[in-house]
Amino acid sequence: MLLVVDIGNTNITLGLYDGDQPGPRWRLATAHDRMPDEYGIQLLGLLTHSHISLESISGVCMASVVPPLTGKFQETCRRYLLRDPLIIGAGVKTGVRIRVDYPQGVGADRVADAAAVKHLYGGPACVVDFGTATTFDAVSAAGDYLGGAIAPGIGIAAEALFTRTAQLPRVDLVRPPAVIGRNTVHAMQSGLILGNVSMVEGMVQRFRDELGSEMKVIATGGLAETIAQETDVIQIIAPWLTLDGLRVIWELNQKGK
Repeated sequence: MLLVVDIGNTNITLGLYDGDQPGPRWRLATAHDRMPDEYGIQLLGLLTHSHISLESISGVCMASVVPPLTGKFQETCRRYLLRDPLIIGAGVKTGVRIRVDYPQGVGADRVADAAAVKHLYGGPACVVDFGTATTFDAVSAAGDYLGGAIAPGIGIAAEALFTRTAQLPRVDLVRPPAVIGRNTVHAMQSGLILGNVSMVEGMVQRFRDELGSEMKVIATGGLAETIAQETDVIQIIAPWLTLDGLRVIWELNQKGK
């Protein structure tokens, strides 16, 4: 089985694939001060809970946008799985042409998303990723990564309202009863959730103006389903899109070996 790992600024997502068939998937909080052995214990616990033996893990593919954790997780894989992970970066076949000013600046997760779109859904497409940041990524009809847009994530916006104001509380990121909030909590939820829905709808239209009317809209990330319930512009919900892309990239790099 293949273990795929996506290390993000807020969450670390992991999943198993038996060929192209997905297995268990997990989401952990990103902890910068955690040591390789601590991540190893977590990993062993997840595998044991899912009745997966270490011997059944035949490979590891990893994407990371948190450089301090890249080496730690690499060490975790070496110590506990006896596997050296394939880390998405220079020299790795992705099947995706990066058509931006500075290709080296594109996050490994964005590349994995584009690979998944190219092989599983086809372009042109706009990928909306609700993570630490809310990102909009453009994939051409040929599967090229064309660039995108980056906005503050919903979680970041909620935390900023709490920490930068004297009276606004922390709130659950759920839909309020109405657009017009009758109390502070509902007013914040309206701005955070429904305000982001309006942003998504507007940005999707702008992307469609450039990519064409046949553009697909694919949502991924932790809040993808929450936002998708409030709009009809999202056509595909793929919460684990990055993991699917890592599986695709792994297979590309195994051909000919």
